[in-house]
Amino acid sequence: MTFSSCQNNIAQQAQESRAEKFVVSKGTNIAHWLSQSKRRGIERENFFTEHDIKTIAEMGFDHIRLPIDEEQLWDESGQRHDDAFALLESCIKWSIAAKLRVIVDLHILRSHHFNEAVKPLWTDPSEQEKFFDLWRDLSKTLKQFPNHMVAYELMNEAVADEHEEWNTLLASAFKAIRAFEPERTIVIGSNRWQSASTFDALKVPPNDPNILLSFHFYEPFLLSHYSASWTGIKDYKGPVHYPGVILTNSEFGGLLVEQKSIVEKWVDREFNKAALLEMWQQPINKAKQLGLPLYCGEFGIVEEAPEKDRLQWYEDMIALFSETGIGYANWNFRSDNFGLVDGDVRREELISIVSENKE
Repeated sequence: MTFSSCQNNIAQQAQESRAEKFVVSKGTNIAHWLSQSKRRGIERENFFTEHDIKTIAEMGFDHIRLPIDEEQLWDESGQRHDDAFALLESCIKWSIAAKLRVIVDLHILRSHHFNEAVKPLWTDPSEQEKFFDLWRDLSKTLKQFPNHMVAYELMNEAVADEHEEWNTLLASAFKAIRAFEPERTIVIGSNRWQSASTFDALKVPPNDPNILLSFHFYEPFLLSHYSASWTGIKDYKGPVHYPGVILTNSEFGGLLVEQKSIVEKWVDREFNKAALLEMWQQPINKAKQLGLPLYCGEFGIVEEAPEKDRLQWYEDMIALFSETGIGYANWNFRSDNFGLVDGDVRREELISIVSENKE
């Protein structure tokens, strides 16, 4: 065998080995379908279809992150909504046929919504056991799919008062899943919205190679959620910049008093590509320490933000993912706020950046 043939053989073996592992590079979230939506029946069926999966694959993505909510998949007594399970199963089959991997993300529980003040999950043992049971039930359907094509994200954006509350619950949920699926990749993040800044407090189950560490990133928030109606900065309509100083002292001085109270903490703060990378250091260090892959499961900027600044932020984010080897999924595929598409209208420049398919 020649040297080049030997090298080709090694490369092929490495590719085959990679193919049998759950490895994700670039993807998109399928929001507002089986999660955070009131659509049901034919309206829900038509919102996201196999055609969309084929479109995502054609864009150049290699996976989807699929948020699902308890209220969509089960009634209050824990009985399945068969129509929703059928959509979930169909979506995974479409994805595998299109060579897209899938992260099934248990996004919102009745006992836990990341932005609600009261979260019984942290105080009621019966709600905790119910959480484990949801995963036991999901596994009955999802275990049919290959480990290298489907992964489980335990829960989206845990928000407990104390980090140890999440660490304790995570360990129990992890153990519950491992009892029936010992080699499934499990995606886990830190307490308080999976923030990069809380990753030091995350306790990762030891000696398990089938873990994907995940953080979410929407910084700087004044830009990513500019005038977003569901946030505390919804009434701010003033200047915002990226890269550079996000709001200068002179600009702040010219604002009305009520506007100043909203954004005073952002004055004279600088954000650029280097600053974003510095904010990622906790998850990067944790992943290196444990020898585990790292993933950014959500990032994005609302459409209302200034276009030039918004697109430059995306450019920097995608460049950093490439430079660090961190996989990612933007938030999200279809919506008026963050979407790669809005209805049937494609945002081509954003698609080209996030998918890294520039002509």
